[in-house]
Amino acid sequence: MTALFALATSLLWGLADFGGGLMTRRAPALTVVVVSQAVAVVVLGAVVVATGGWSEAGSQLWFAVAAGAVGPVAMLCFYKALALGPMGVVSPLGSVGVAVPVTVGLVLGERPGLLQFAGIAVAVAGVVLASGPQLRGAPVQRQAIVLTLVAAVGFGAVLALIAEASTTLTGLFLALFVQRVTNVAVGGAALYVSVKRGAKALPENGGMRVILSSLPALAFVGLADVAANGTYSIAAQTGPVTVAAVLANLYPVVTVLCALVLLKERLRAVQAAGAGLAVVGTVLLAAG
Repeated sequence: MTALFALATSLLWGLADFGGGLMTRRAPALTVVVVSQAVAVVVLGAVVVATGGWSEAGSQLWFAVAAGAVGPVAMLCFYKALALGPMGVVSPLGSVGVAVPVTVGLVLGERPGLLQFAGIAVAVAGVVLASGPQLRGAPVQRQAIVLTLVAAVGFGAVLALIAEASTTLTGLFLALFVQRVTNVAVGGAALYVSVKRGAKALPENGGMRVILSSLPALAFVGLADVAANGTYSIAAQTGPVTVAAVLANLYPVVTVLCALVLLKERLRAVQAAGAGLAVVGTVLLAAG
Protein backbone atom coordinates (compact mmCIF):
# COMPACT_ATOMS: atom_id res chain seq x y z
CA MET A 1 0.00 0.00 0.00
CA THR A 2 2.82 2.40 0.88
CA ALA A 3 4.59 1.78 -2.43
CA LEU A 4 1.35 2.24 -4.39
CA PHE A 5 0.49 5.62 -2.85
CA ALA A 6 4.11 6.80 -3.02
CA LEU A 7 4.35 5.92 -6.70
CA ALA A 8 1.05 7.71 -7.30
CA THR A 9 2.67 10.72 -5.64
CA SER A 10 5.63 10.63 -8.00
CA LEU A 11 3.28 10.34 -11.00
CA LEU A 12 1.16 13.30 -9.88
CA TRP A 13 4.14 15.50 -9.00
CA GLY A 14 5.83 14.63 -12.27
CA LEU A 15 2.73 15.63 -14.24
CA ALA A 16 2.30 18.80 -12.16
CA ASP A 17 5.94 19.81 -12.73
CA PHE A 18 5.65 19.13 -16.44
CA GLY A 19 2.45 21.18 -16.69
CA GLY A 20 3.86 23.96 -14.54
CA GLY A 21 7.01 24.06 -16.64
CA LEU A 22 4.96 24.46 -19.80
CA MET A 23 2.86 27.20 -18.24
CA THR A 24 5.89 29.21 -17.14
CA ARG A 25 6.75 29.55 -20.82
CA ARG A 26 3.57 31.57 -21.21
CA ALA A 27 3.28 33.40 -17.89
CA PRO A 28 5.57 34.52 -15.02
CA ALA A 29 6.45 31.64 -12.69
CA LEU A 30 5.09 33.34 -9.56
CA THR A 31 1.77 34.01 -11.27
CA VAL A 32 1.54 30.36 -12.32
CA VAL A 33 2.19 29.27 -8.72
CA VAL A 34 -0.32 31.66 -7.14
CA VAL A 35 -3.14 31.09 -9.64
CA SER A 36 -2.78 27.30 -9.69
CA GLN A 37 -2.75 27.14 -5.90
CA ALA A 38 -5.71 29.54 -5.65
CA VAL A 39 -7.77 27.15 -7.80
CA ALA A 40 -6.75 24.33 -5.47
CA VAL A 41 -7.88 26.40 -2.45
CA VAL A 42 -11.38 26.80 -3.93
CA VAL A 43 -11.74 23.08 -4.68
CA LEU A 44 -10.32 21.97 -1.33
CA GLY A 45 -12.51 24.46 0.51
CA ALA A 46 -15.57 22.87 -1.06
CA VAL A 47 -14.31 19.38 -0.15
CA VAL A 48 -13.67 20.40 3.46
CA VAL A 49 -17.17 21.83 3.80
CA ALA A 50 -18.74 18.75 2.19
CA THR A 51 -16.84 16.29 4.40
CA GLY A 52 -17.09 18.25 7.64
CA GLY A 53 -13.34 18.57 7.82
CA TRP A 54 -13.52 21.59 10.14
CA SER A 55 -14.23 19.20 13.00
CA GLU A 56 -10.67 17.85 12.61
CA ALA A 57 -9.05 21.19 13.43
CA GLY A 58 -6.34 20.82 16.04
CA SER A 59 -2.74 21.59 16.92
CA GLN A 60 -1.46 19.34 14.11
CA LEU A 61 -2.59 21.97 11.61
CA TRP A 62 0.50 23.99 12.47
CA PHE A 63 2.43 21.38 10.50
CA ALA A 64 0.27 22.25 7.47
CA VAL A 65 0.84 25.99 8.01
CA ALA A 66 4.60 25.39 8.20
CA ALA A 67 4.50 23.27 5.03
CA GLY A 68 2.52 25.99 3.27
CA ALA A 69 5.03 28.66 4.31
CA VAL A 70 8.14 26.66 3.41
CA GLY A 71 6.88 25.43 0.02
CA PRO A 72 6.74 28.75 -1.89
CA VAL A 73 10.11 29.85 -0.45
CA ALA A 74 11.70 26.60 -1.63
CA MET A 75 10.08 26.99 -5.04
CA LEU A 76 11.31 30.57 -5.43
CA CYS A 77 14.85 29.55 -4.48
CA PHE A 78 14.67 26.72 -7.02
CA TYR A 79 13.42 28.98 -9.82
CA LYS A 80 16.16 31.50 -9.03
CA ALA A 81 18.78 28.74 -9.09
CA LEU A 82 17.43 27.52 -12.45
CA ALA A 83 17.74 31.07 -13.79
CA LEU A 84 21.39 31.20 -12.69
CA GLY A 85 21.97 27.71 -14.07
CA PRO A 86 23.18 25.55 -15.54
CA MET A 87 19.91 23.63 -15.32
CA GLY A 88 21.71 20.35 -15.95
CA VAL A 89 23.33 20.72 -12.54
CA VAL A 90 20.60 22.51 -10.61
CA SER A 91 17.74 20.14 -11.49
CA PRO A 92 19.26 16.86 -10.28
CA LEU A 93 20.85 18.54 -7.26
CA GLY A 94 17.36 19.57 -6.13
CA SER A 95 16.46 15.92 -5.63
CA VAL A 96 18.76 15.61 -2.60
CA GLY A 97 15.88 17.01 -0.53
CA VAL A 98 14.70 13.42 -0.13
CA ALA A 99 17.35 13.16 2.59
CA VAL A 100 15.16 15.24 4.94
CA PRO A 101 12.16 12.88 5.30
CA VAL A 102 14.46 9.84 5.13
CA THR A 103 16.48 11.25 8.04
CA VAL A 104 13.29 11.99 9.96
CA GLY A 105 12.20 8.38 9.49
CA LEU A 106 15.54 7.06 10.72
CA VAL A 107 15.48 9.38 13.75
CA LEU A 108 11.98 8.12 14.59
CA GLY A 109 13.36 4.59 14.69
CA GLU A 110 12.63 3.21 11.23
CA ARG A 111 15.18 0.66 10.09
CA PRO A 112 14.78 -0.38 6.45
CA GLY A 113 15.99 -3.84 5.48
CA LEU A 114 19.08 -4.48 3.39
CA LEU A 115 17.09 -4.61 0.14
CA GLN A 116 15.37 -1.34 0.98
CA PHE A 117 18.66 0.41 1.76
CA ALA A 118 19.96 -0.79 -1.60
CA GLY A 119 16.74 0.37 -3.25
CA ILE A 120 17.06 3.83 -1.68
CA ALA A 121 20.61 4.23 -2.97
CA VAL A 122 19.79 2.97 -6.47
CA ALA A 123 16.57 5.00 -6.77
CA VAL A 124 18.18 8.27 -5.65
CA ALA A 125 21.06 7.72 -8.09
CA GLY A 126 18.50 7.02 -10.81
CA VAL A 127 16.59 10.24 -10.10
CA VAL A 128 19.78 12.31 -10.27
CA LEU A 129 20.84 10.73 -13.57
CA ALA A 130 17.33 10.84 -15.09
CA SER A 131 17.24 14.59 -14.47
CA GLY A 132 20.12 14.84 -16.92
CA PRO A 133 23.07 16.08 -14.86
CA GLN A 134 25.47 18.34 -16.71
CA LEU A 135 28.88 16.82 -16.08
CA ARG A 136 30.89 19.33 -18.07
CA GLY A 137 30.55 22.81 -19.51
CA ALA A 138 29.94 26.18 -17.87
CA PRO A 139 31.02 26.65 -14.24
CA VAL A 140 28.29 26.75 -11.62
CA GLN A 141 27.85 29.92 -9.59
CA ARG A 142 28.17 29.42 -5.85
CA GLN A 143 24.86 31.26 -5.36
CA ALA A 144 23.09 28.75 -7.62
CA ILE A 145 24.41 25.85 -5.54
CA VAL A 146 23.38 27.50 -2.26
CA LEU A 147 19.89 28.34 -3.55
CA THR A 148 19.41 24.82 -4.90
CA LEU A 149 20.41 23.24 -1.59
CA VAL A 150 18.06 25.58 0.29
CA ALA A 151 15.27 24.64 -2.10
CA ALA A 152 16.04 20.93 -1.75
CA VAL A 153 15.91 21.11 2.05
CA GLY A 154 12.67 23.07 1.77
CA PHE A 155 11.06 20.49 -0.51
CA GLY A 156 12.16 17.71 1.84
CA ALA A 157 10.81 19.63 4.84
CA VAL A 158 7.41 19.95 3.15
CA LEU A 159 7.27 16.17 2.78
CA ALA A 160 8.14 15.66 6.44
CA LEU A 161 5.67 18.31 7.66
CA ILE A 162 2.68 17.27 5.57
CA ALA A 163 3.10 13.68 6.75
CA GLU A 164 2.56 14.92 10.32
CA ALA A 165 -0.34 17.27 9.55
CA SER A 166 -3.20 14.76 9.87
CA THR A 167 -4.10 11.22 10.87
CA THR A 168 -7.53 10.87 9.24
CA LEU A 169 -8.84 11.34 5.70
CA THR A 170 -11.10 14.29 6.55
CA GLY A 171 -8.27 15.77 8.59
CA LEU A 172 -6.02 15.40 5.56
CA PHE A 173 -8.43 17.45 3.43
CA LEU A 174 -8.37 20.20 6.05
CA ALA A 175 -4.58 20.07 6.36
CA LEU A 176 -4.16 20.34 2.59
CA PHE A 177 -6.61 23.25 2.51
CA VAL A 178 -4.67 25.09 5.23
CA GLN A 179 -1.40 24.38 3.44
CA ARG A 180 -2.73 25.79 0.15
CA VAL A 181 -4.17 28.90 1.80
CA THR A 182 -0.74 29.54 3.31
CA ASN A 183 0.87 28.87 -0.08
CA VAL A 184 -1.33 31.48 -1.73
CA ALA A 185 -0.72 34.01 1.06
CA VAL A 186 3.08 33.63 0.94
CA GLY A 187 3.21 33.39 -2.85
CA GLY A 188 0.84 36.34 -3.24
CA ALA A 189 3.01 38.46 -0.94
CA ALA A 190 6.09 37.51 -2.96
CA LEU A 191 4.27 38.37 -6.20
CA TYR A 192 3.23 41.75 -4.78
CA VAL A 193 6.81 42.58 -3.78
CA SER A 194 8.04 41.41 -7.17
CA VAL A 195 5.60 43.68 -9.00
CA LYS A 196 6.52 46.63 -6.77
CA ARG A 197 10.12 46.09 -7.85
CA GLY A 198 9.16 46.32 -11.49
CA ALA A 199 8.50 42.72 -12.48
CA LYS A 200 5.49 41.74 -14.57
CA ALA A 201 2.60 39.77 -13.05
CA LEU A 202 0.96 39.07 -16.41
CA PRO A 203 2.37 37.86 -19.73
CA GLU A 204 3.63 40.67 -21.93
CA ASN A 205 1.74 39.25 -24.90
CA GLY A 206 -1.93 38.67 -24.16
CA GLY A 207 -2.03 39.74 -20.51
CA MET A 208 -5.03 38.53 -18.52
CA ARG A 209 -6.49 36.83 -21.59
CA VAL A 210 -3.64 34.31 -21.51
CA ILE A 211 -4.24 33.57 -17.81
CA LEU A 212 -7.98 33.07 -18.33
CA SER A 213 -7.51 30.81 -21.34
CA SER A 214 -4.97 28.80 -19.34
CA LEU A 215 -7.19 28.27 -16.29
CA PRO A 216 -7.93 24.59 -17.07
CA ALA A 217 -4.20 23.84 -17.31
CA LEU A 218 -3.44 25.88 -14.20
CA ALA A 219 -6.21 24.06 -12.35
CA PHE A 220 -4.70 20.73 -13.35
CA VAL A 221 -1.27 21.79 -12.07
CA GLY A 222 -2.68 22.96 -8.73
CA LEU A 223 -4.95 19.97 -8.17
CA ALA A 224 -2.32 17.42 -9.22
CA ASP A 225 0.08 18.98 -6.71
CA VAL A 226 -2.58 18.81 -3.99
CA ALA A 227 -3.42 15.21 -4.80
CA ALA A 228 0.29 14.34 -4.67
CA ASN A 229 0.60 15.81 -1.18
CA GLY A 230 -2.43 13.79 -0.15
CA THR A 231 -1.20 10.47 -1.52
CA TYR A 232 2.21 11.07 0.03
CA SER A 233 0.67 11.72 3.43
CA ILE A 234 -1.24 8.44 3.19
CA ALA A 235 1.90 6.59 2.04
CA ALA A 236 3.92 7.96 4.95
CA GLN A 237 1.23 6.96 7.45
CA THR A 238 0.75 3.42 6.13
CA GLY A 239 4.41 2.43 5.92
CA PRO A 240 8.02 3.48 6.46
CA VAL A 241 8.66 7.17 5.70
CA THR A 242 12.08 6.21 4.35
CA VAL A 243 10.44 4.11 1.63
CA ALA A 244 7.57 6.51 0.91
CA ALA A 245 9.87 9.52 0.55
CA VAL A 246 12.23 7.84 -1.92
CA LEU A 247 9.46 6.42 -4.10
CA ALA A 248 7.61 9.76 -4.07
CA ASN A 249 10.77 11.50 -5.24
CA LEU A 250 10.86 9.54 -8.48
CA TYR A 251 8.79 12.36 -10.03
CA PRO A 252 11.70 13.79 -12.12
CA VAL A 253 11.63 10.54 -14.08
CA VAL A 254 7.96 11.14 -14.89
CA THR A 255 8.69 14.72 -15.97
CA VAL A 256 11.53 13.58 -18.24
CA LEU A 257 9.35 10.88 -19.83
CA CYS A 258 6.54 13.40 -20.41
CA ALA A 259 8.98 15.66 -22.22
CA LEU A 260 10.15 12.68 -24.26
CA VAL A 261 6.67 11.54 -25.30
CA LEU A 262 4.75 14.82 -25.55
CA LEU A 263 7.43 17.31 -26.57
CA LYS A 264 9.52 14.80 -28.56
CA GLU A 265 12.62 15.77 -26.62
CA ARG A 266 15.55 13.42 -27.07
CA LEU A 267 16.51 11.31 -24.07
CA ARG A 268 20.23 11.45 -23.33
CA ALA A 269 22.05 8.22 -22.55
CA VAL A 270 22.61 9.30 -18.95
CA GLN A 271 18.88 9.98 -18.56
CA ALA A 272 17.92 6.59 -19.98
CA ALA A 273 20.35 4.94 -17.56
CA GLY A 274 18.88 6.97 -14.70
CA ALA A 275 15.32 5.97 -15.56
CA GLY A 276 16.40 2.34 -15.59
CA LEU A 277 18.10 2.65 -12.20
CA ALA A 278 15.00 4.33 -10.79
CA VAL A 279 12.88 1.36 -11.87
CA VAL A 280 15.40 -1.08 -10.33
CA GLY A 281 15.38 0.92 -7.09
CA THR A 282 11.59 0.87 -7.04
CA VAL A 283 11.56 -2.91 -7.40
CA LEU A 284 14.08 -3.31 -4.57
CA LEU A 285 12.10 -1.01 -2.28
CA ALA A 286 8.84 -2.81 -2.99
CA ALA A 287 10.48 -6.23 -2.56
CA GLY A 288 12.03 -5.22 0.75
